[in-house]
Amino acid sequence: MAEREGWQSIEDFEMFEQLERLSDEIWDIVLTWHSLAQDTVGKQLIRAVDSVGASLVEGDGRYSFKDKLHFCYIARGSLKEMRRWLQRARARRLLTSEQAERYINQTNAGLRWLNTIISQRRQWASQFPNSPIS
Repeated sequence: MAEREGWQSIEDFEMFEQLERLSDEIWDIVLTWHSLAQDTVGKQLIRAVDSVGASLVEGDGRYSFKDKLHFCYIARGSLKEMRRWLQRARARRLLTSEQAERYINQTNAGLRWLNTIISQRRQWASQFPNSPIS
């Protein structure tokens, strides 16, 4: 737990852990695709999903609220990119409709959670404008 009461490391959230498991599951699925699909949709999808966790952790390690929020915004963009690549994978029949829908639903849940995190951290930033959290 961080110095300020109520502040929680991003890695301590259940949704963060769910997104990490989703990342590993997508990796395993992309490994089964043929090389063209891996080189195009697969690599982009993996980069997007892996970027979510990496950006959130990097942001948590930053000194200022502004930097912490900046990396939350990057992670949110990666989640939206991930959703787009899932849609392409479904359209190209690399994922079944059921798989794609499940992963898209998980991505949407991640987006809702991240928007809540962003709102909470914006509040912290406004309450403590000159005080970083570590």
